[in-house]
Amino acid sequence: MLGLTGGIGAGKSTVADLLADRGAVVIDADEVARSVVEPGGPAYDPVVRRFGEAAILDEHGRIDRARLAEVAFADDQARSDLNALIHPAVEAVVRDRLAELDRPGRVVVVQVPLLVEAGWGRLADRVVVVDCPEDVAVRRLVDLRGMDEADARRRIAAQATREDRRAAADIVIPNDGTLAELRQRIAEAWDQLGPADPSPDVTPSP
Repeated sequence: MLGLTGGIGAGKSTVADLLADRGAVVIDADEVARSVVEPGGPAYDPVVRRFGEAAILDEHGRIDRARLAEVAFADDQARSDLNALIHPAVEAVVRDRLAELDRPGRVVVVQVPLLVEAGWGRLADRVVVVDCPEDVAVRRLVDLRGMDEADARRRIAAQATREDRRAAADIVIPNDGTLAELRQRIAEAWDQLGPADPSPDVTPSP
């Protein structure tokens, strides 16, 4: 299993899509995280108890992710509490899916935004980090997601540093240029990550 990560705005989803185009099976931990906080999901009740119905639920009794993010990013303790409630539930689901997908020659990619922070590197055979300078990530968040620049920088600061992610990486894929350049880097990565040759050697981490 390949653990795919990178900071917010680095382009993880684009890299995951390009790997899927080449035959990889992608598990998106963010999608799993959304499912575990749905009503009846394993993390729904604990999250509601921690943050309060009035603060995070919409009129239908579902967790409003934007409101939850606003509350959780208000301070380090709140964010830590949220991660402690959600991460174990997500990991359990991902482990089950990995067991179902285990086939010889199959490349399975688990896209985990907080892989380093949550210690998920232990689950991966190799860790692939999508990397770009902070200013590039901020520009993407502002231009493509409509974020306020201050909010974008605050969210980046709340995550692991580029240095910490690169230190945890077996392979670093730079994503600071054009889509064509990224496609080429993915093509080079696939030669190393595909079933024919499982040993990584793309962009060595420092």
